Amino acid sequence: MRALRTATTGMAAQQMNVEVISNNIANMNTIGFKKQRAEFQDLMYQNVERMGAQSSDSGTVVPTGIQVGSGVKTGSVYRIMEDGSATLTSNDYDVMIQGKGYFQVELPSGETAYTRAGNFSLDDQGRLVTTEGYLVQPSITIPQGTTGVTISKSGEVQVVTAGSGATAPTVVGQLQLATFANPAGLDAQGDNLFLESGASGAPNVSTPGDTGYGTLLQGYTESSNVDAVSEITALIVAQRAYEMNSKVITTADEMLQTTSQLARA
Repeated sequence: MRALRTATTGMAAQQMNVEVISNNIANMNTIGFKKQRAEFQDLMYQNVERMGAQSSDSGTVVPTGIQVGSGVKTGSVYRIMEDGSATLTSNDYDVMIQGKGYFQVELPSGETAYTRAGNFSLDDQGRLVTTEGYLVQPSITIPQGTTGVTISKSGEVQVVTAGSGATAPTVVGQLQLATFANPAGLDAQGDNLFLESGASGAPNVSTPGDTGYGTLLQGYTESSNVDAVSEITALIVAQRAYEMNSKVITTADEMLQTTSQLARA
């Protein structure tokens, strides 16, 4: 009975759906997290009677035919790139991207990773790093004795140093942003980091505020764009769909039992 196999694919698809939703909910408080959605596609069809086939010697044709589907599959799990809301931290080294773009991070392997999480700190040499200690690129070093740090909307980092006698701040670096033709195609690595992939395209790097690039906001971080109400609603829908597919399997099994009993009678 086809219904058994078809309903099985439906249960597997909804299980994947719930796994994606659960990851979204688990990351509701993850800085810069972008929620995901599972997208489904129908499987191949069996043609019991093909449409357009000749149905008589006089040349009449079958208008619709009979096609029986074989179920569903997960077509993709795509990332929704809308911005999260701003969260005030009042930390001089926290920076939020308003609009498009990713910070660049140098991994220990020498590769360049990309992140929306701008909760930065300083390492023992005064360099700007992520929470994992990975260097932000281009590298920026804050001098010892700094009493104030200002990061402009365009990513210019300025400092005021104690005892220098200077009244004007000194520029010590420039943050840059990378954009991609298809940011949803970036390869997620965990730790809020992404790698370039064949689907994302090569990065385009420029100064914040340039055309097509977002601006920076110091003292804030970007919250997750997960909406709790939407996720719970999607979870309920997925649960109901899973239960209905389960009911189809139960019904098909009962029908097979009835057929089996008739065969023995």
